[in-house]
Amino acid sequence: MTRAPDLAGLDIAFVDDDEDLREANVQALQIAGFKAAAFASAGALLAEIGPGFAGAVVSDVRMPGMDGIELFRRLKALDADIPVVLISGHADIAMAVAAMNEGAYDFIAKPYAGERLSETLRRAVEKRALVLENRRLRALTASAEKEEGLIGETPAISRLRQTIHDLADVEVDVLVLGETGTGKEVVANLLHRFGRRRDKPFVALNCGALPDSVIEGELFGYEPGAFTGAQKKRIGRIEHASGGTLFLDELESMPTSAQVKLLRVLEMREITPLGSNDTRKVDLRVVAATKVDLGDPAQRGDFREDLYYRLNIVTLRLPPLRERRRDIPLLFAHFLGRAARKYGREVPRLDRSVERHLVENDWPGNVRELVHFAERVALGLAGDLPITAAREDAGALSLPERLSAIEANLIREALEAHRGDVRATLEALGIPRKTFYDKLARYGITRAAYESE
Repeated sequence: MTRAPDLAGLDIAFVDDDEDLREANVQALQIAGFKAAAFASAGALLAEIGPGFAGAVVSDVRMPGMDGIELFRRLKALDADIPVVLISGHADIAMAVAAMNEGAYDFIAKPYAGERLSETLRRAVEKRALVLENRRLRALTASAEKEEGLIGETPAISRLRQTIHDLADVEVDVLVLGETGTGKEVVANLLHRFGRRRDKPFVALNCGALPDSVIEGELFGYEPGAFTGAQKKRIGRIEHASGGTLFLDELESMPTSAQVKLLRVLEMREITPLGSNDTRKVDLRVVAATKVDLGDPAQRGDFREDLYYRLNIVTLRLPPLRERRRDIPLLFAHFLGRAARKYGREVPRLDRSVERHLVENDWPGNVRELVHFAERVALGLAGDLPITAAREDAGALSLPERLSAIEANLIREALEAHRGDVRATLEALGIPRKTFYDKLARYGITRAAYESE
C-alpha cells in the first residue's frame, strides 16, 4: 500500500482517482512553482489533513467511494477556511455550483487550461496564508492579553515569557534590565502573579521619583518623632510587601545610605524602622529594575558593587523595541484596538504616513511610546501624521489584514530600492532569508521583477 504524502509544507493537495491525470496535474503545478502532492482518494487525504493545513485542496467531483462534494463537506467541517477547488465535467456543473454556494472556493469545468487552475490556486493559497496569519495574530494577542501586555513573538520575548514562568515560584530576587518604556514593571507583575505570592501584596516604588530625604522613610517606615514632621507611626513599603513582592524601579537612583540598608534587608530579611531599635522580620521577594547596566563600572557610578552582586543572581534583560521590530505590527494592532475601545471610537484606517512611522521610527520610548502613539491614532490626533477616519466599507479588511498589506508594501519598496538584490534587501528589512522567501510566496511577490536591466 502506497503511503500518503506528508502535508507539511504543501501548497496544494490534488485528489483524483485517475492516476495519470493526478500525476500530470501535480507535475504541472510543481512546474508552476507550487509545492503539490497527489492523493488517490478522498479518504487518503482525510487521513492526513488537519485544520492547520496551510494550502488549498483540488478535487475531482466524480470519484468512487467518497466523491468530491462529500470531501468538500468533510473539509468544511474540519476547517471552514480551507480553500477547496472542485474539478467537474459539464454534467456536474449544477452540483459544483451548489457546493460553491455552500462555501467551496471555486470550480473548474473540464477540459481546462493549466493557467486557469494555477491562477485560481495562487489566489486560494494567498487567501489561506492570510487566514492563518490572522488566526496566529489573534491567538498571540489573546495569549499576551492574559499575560498583561507581554506581547510579541520574537525569540527574545518568547524566551522571556518562558523564563518568567520558570522563575515565578523560585524564591530568588530578580534584577530586570531595560530601557525606559520596555515593560520592566510588567515583568515584575508577571513574576508576582504567576508565583505562590500572587494573593499577597505587590508593592511598587520608583526610587527616582522620591527625594533622598524621603526614600528611607518610604522604604523602612518610621516611628513617631523619628524626624521633624514624623507625628505618627508609618509602615514602610518593605514591611507592607511582606508575604508578597516588592518592586523597586529605577534602582540606580537610590541614595547610597538607603542602599546600605537595602543590602541588609536582602541578606537578613529584616528591617529596622527609622527611630526604632527593634528589628522586624519580613518575608518578601524583591524585583529591582534598572535602565543602566550596573555590571559596567562606568554606568554603575556610585551604586554599591556589593548590592549589585547580591541582586545579580538572576538578571532578565528586556530588549528595546528597535531590536524587536517584527513585534511592532502585533503590538500596535493590540494597542490601537484597546485604545479604540477605551475611547468609544471605531478603529481608524491607517494612513500611509502612519504606516511609515511604525516602520521608520526608532521608538526611543519603546513600548510606552508605541502605546501613546496608538492612543493618538485612535483619537485622530497623530500630529502631522494624518489619519483617515474609518469608512463603512473598511470593515472588509481586519486590522491584521491591513498590517499584512503594510508588510507586503514594505517588502516591495525594499526590493525596488535595492533593485532586487536579495542580500541588500535582507539587511534593510532585518529578517532571515527563509522568512523573506516565505513572505514573497505569501504575498505573491516576484523578486526578479525588481532586478535592474
